[in-house]
Amino acid sequence: MSETLPQARADAAQDGDTLVVRLGGDWRITGRHPSWAETIARHPAQPVALKADGLGTWDSSLALFLHAARIWGQKQAVPVSFEGFPAEASRLADLLSAKPDPSCKPGGLPDLFTALGGATFKLWAETKDLAQLVGECVYSVARFFRGHAQFRWRDALTEMQQCGAMALPIVGLISFLVGIIMAYQGAVQLRQFGADIYVADMVGLAVVREMGPMMAAIVLAGRTGAAFAATLGNMKANEEIDALETLGVSPVDFLVMPRIAALFFMMPLLALYANCLGILGGLVISHGILDIPASLYWAETKSIIDLSDLGTGLIKAASFGLLIGVSGCLRGLQAERSAAGVGQAATAAVVTGILLIIVSDSIYAVIFNILGW
Repeated sequence: MSETLPQARADAAQDGDTLVVRLGGDWRITGRHPSWAETIARHPAQPVALKADGLGTWDSSLALFLHAARIWGQKQAVPVSFEGFPAEASRLADLLSAKPDPSCKPGGLPDLFTALGGATFKLWAETKDLAQLVGECVYSVARFFRGHAQFRWRDALTEMQQCGAMALPIVGLISFLVGIIMAYQGAVQLRQFGADIYVADMVGLAVVREMGPMMAAIVLAGRTGAAFAATLGNMKANEEIDALETLGVSPVDFLVMPRIAALFFMMPLLALYANCLGILGGLVISHGILDIPASLYWAETKSIIDLSDLGTGLIKAASFGLLIGVSGCLRGLQAERSAAGVGQAATAAVVTGILLIIVSDSIYAVIFNILGW
C-alpha cells in the first residue's frame, strides 16, 4: 500500500492583536494546498505571524504562499513576519517579490523633444565615431606611403578573392535579372510609339550609370559588409584586437585597411562585370520579344554610351566600395563583446552601408548634373 503524505495545511488563529498562521504538511505544486486568500478570508486586516509547524517536503507552492502573504501585507499596510521557514523558501519568495508586477504596463510614447534629443545625441556620437575611423584610415594611408604602416598585401589579396571573385555569381545573376526587368518594362511602353530600338539606349545608360554600380554595391553591402562586421566583432569579443594593441600592432593598419583596399579595388571591376550582364539581359529581352537583332542592339548601345557615362559609374563604384568597407569595419569595432553583439553589428553594417550608398549616389547625381556629365 502506498504511504499517504500529510496534506498541506494553513491554520489561522487569533493571538491577541496578531493573527498566527501555522503552516504544516507537505506543500507540493501538484497536490492540494490552501491559498492565502482562503486562509485570510474570515479575518480582518491585522498584523500576521506565519510560523512553520510540522512542515514536511515543499516546493514552489510554499514560496508562492509566502509571497502572496507578503504582497497582502504591503497592500493592507500591516506587518507580516515569518518564523521557522527554510532559508531556501524565504529566498525564493524574495525572488518572486523582486519580479516586476505583470499588471504594470509601460507608459505611453516618450516625449517628442526627448526622443528628438536622444536621436540627435546618438547621431552625433555615430558621426564622431565615423569621423574618427576615417581619420585613422587617412593616417594609415600616410604611414603606408612612408613605409611605416603595418599593412600586409597578402591579407588584402585574400579579401579581394572573397569580395571579388567569390561574389561574381550573385552579382552576375542579380545584374542580369535587373537588365531583363528594365528591358521588359521599357519594351511595354516604347512599343506603343514604335520606338523599340530605344530599349537599348535606356538599358545601356541606366545600367552603366546607375544600376550596375548600385546593384553590385548593395550585394556587397549585404554580403561583404556584414562579413567584415561579424569578423571584427568576433575578434573583439575574443579580445584579439586588444591583444594586437598590446603588441603594438595598429588594428586599423592590420585589420581595417586590407579590407577597405580590397573593396576599393574590386568594386570597379565588379561594376564593369555587372554592366556587361545587365546589358546582356536587355539584349535577351530585345531579341526575344521585340525581334531586334543582337548586332543592331549592340550598335545602338555603343552609340549611346561614351567614356563619361562609364567613368561616372566607375567613380561611384569605387566610392561605394570605400563606404561599404568603412561601415562594415566601423560596426565591427563598435560591437559588444558577446554573440548577440556580433549579430547586431552585422545587421547595423548592412543598414549603414546601404544608407551611405543611397545618400552618396544622390549627391553624385547632383554633382554630375552640375558638371554636365
